[in-house]
Amino acid sequence: MQRWRQAWDEGRPRAPRSQGPASLPRLSEKRFARLEAELAKGPVAHGWEGRRWAPSRVKTVIGRRRLHLVHTTQGVRKLLVRNGWSCQVPADAPPTGRVTTR
Repeated sequence: MQRWRQAWDEGRPRAPRSQGPASLPRLSEKRFARLEAELAKGPVAHGWEGRRWAPSRVKTVIGRRRLHLVHTTQGVRKLLVRNGWSCQVPADAPPTGRVTTR
């Protein structure tokens, strides 16, 4: 392990190089745009009460409603954060900490 680390530190040709990400994103840019269009309709349009998007709700939209992909709730949160979304609460709503909206 020390020889590998030393080669990497010195930038020698035999030092390992990154092969890029381990996997490609499961939602292409086109599909993520479709997801954003669905989310813009609001939770009520998808059968939920209130104006909040929880990761579990977004997961349902991705999996069952339109895009037919399976994601974990944690994976959905990471997908949204990676695409510029953040956790927010509407100004007139009591804080709960589980809200993901744009």
